Amino acid sequence: MPGLRDGARPGIRIRVGRSRGDAARTCGALAASRMSSSDTHPLRISVDCMGGDHGPAITLPACRAFLASHPEAELLLVGRSEDLAPAVGWPRCTIVPATEVVTMDDPIEVALRRKKHSSMRVAISQLRERHGHPATAQACVSAGNTGALMAVARYLLRTLDGIDRPAIATVMPNERDRFTTVLDLGANVDCTAEHLLQFAVMGSALVAAVEGREDPSVGLLNIGEEAIKGSETIKKAGELLREAARQGKLNFHGNVEGNDIFKGTTDIVVCDGFVGNVALKTAEGLASMLSNFIKQEFTRTLYARVVALVALPVLKHFKARVDHRRYNGAALLGLRGLVFKSHGSADAFAFEQALNRAYDAARNRLLERVHDRILETLQALPSVTTDAQPPRDNVAEAA
Repeated sequence: MPGLRDGARPGIRIRVGRSRGDAARTCGALAASRMSSSDTHPLRISVDCMGGDHGPAITLPACRAFLASHPEAELLLVGRSEDLAPAVGWPRCTIVPATEVVTMDDPIEVALRRKKHSSMRVAISQLRERHGHPATAQACVSAGNTGALMAVARYLLRTLDGIDRPAIATVMPNERDRFTTVLDLGANVDCTAEHLLQFAVMGSALVAAVEGREDPSVGLLNIGEEAIKGSETIKKAGELLREAARQGKLNFHGNVEGNDIFKGTTDIVVCDGFVGNVALKTAEGLASMLSNFIKQEFTRTLYARVVALVALPVLKHFKARVDHRRYNGAALLGLRGLVFKSHGSADAFAFEQALNRAYDAARNRLLERVHDRILETLQALPSVTTDAQPPRDNVAEAA
């Protein structure tokens, strides 16, 4: 796996598996094929209807609501035919049968090797070109097992040249009435410093493409702002990010703490998947608890209920701002296809938001724009070799 020599400060470099010309041609062909597909076919999203804690009981109502608000969109509903029977005859919907389901506790090996006809795998496969024909869908949404989703997507779609591991990125609200993009949120529990550098590059590409900020600021999540704090991996990642900033390839702010996510100190916060997932779930739980506390206090007495009526518009606005369901739908960055992960426990409203995010990403050609930005940045960082032995690729072995 590509890496950096320990202590290599000047000339941070990322080694790609192919020559730069080959990488450019590969991404150029990918962009051309995707653009051709979207130009000649309606925009379609493939949906893993069986994924998540609730399956079709949630995904089907969400799909119906999405279709009602997007008259130009089409959906490919993937799952067991008997479970998708209520959707038969829906306009702009095609049922794609799948005989198996990846459960929320299935190991990666089971999802890859044993369940080759699962709804998750079939849904993701709709993003692949076949025998020169364009992909059937331009984006995929699933609420299924995160590890399995990442592994299957990586196996079927492959990663972009220069990217070792894809990362899950989503937005979280901050005090500045804007959003902070955080990655990784659970795809990679154990990360090297080089992986964190790649996450920073991908996050910068995402924010630049979606929000139009060409030079978004990047913060490295740590236990303190000082460069001497943190694990050895975090310290090394800080060195790599500072060197990339000195070369003008990233706008690295420095170390940030957990509260900086909500202060909006930086546009992007980079961390490993274990820390990111804990931070996300903690924020969701806190927002839910605060909403419940406010509801309890405003219903405690008759006087409180009267006051609540007066404050109702403010309360509704507050609830909307902290409602984590509105931010559901995380992008799997670094793949050769648009895959979005919904929260496994999402209700119909939250799953619809994930569909909205996938649709907006496909409509705005996020795939091409992010890939172009990543390629440009990685090419600008000259490469070095590494003496370390690459770790075994569990995804390839399991498949």
